Amino acid sequence: KLAPDQATDPTRLALAREALETLRPLPGVLSVTVGLPADAEAAKAWDLCVNVRFASLEAADAYRAHPVHRRFVDEVVAPKSAARKGWTFEVETR
Repeated sequence: KLAPDQATDPTRLALAREALETLRPLPGVLSVTVGLPADAEAAKAWDLCVNVRFASLEAADAYRAHPVHRRFVDEVVAPKSAARKGWTFEVETR
């Protein structure tokens, strides 16, 4: 959730682009998708959803500590955020 002064369409789009460009090349990352609010109700709750799929749970652990990921989260996202949430799910694909 972006800070109120950052919750604009241009900021959302810029963060989405930077997430895709920055996170996709990291080791162990299979894919990165970014979701933006599809309607006004969604925008009230969250501004951006970044989903990262990994080759393994071990790759996810390494990613969390990777300096490029840390820089993106700590220096790009955090200063613009009111709240951040992160979860790890093990997903079965058939």
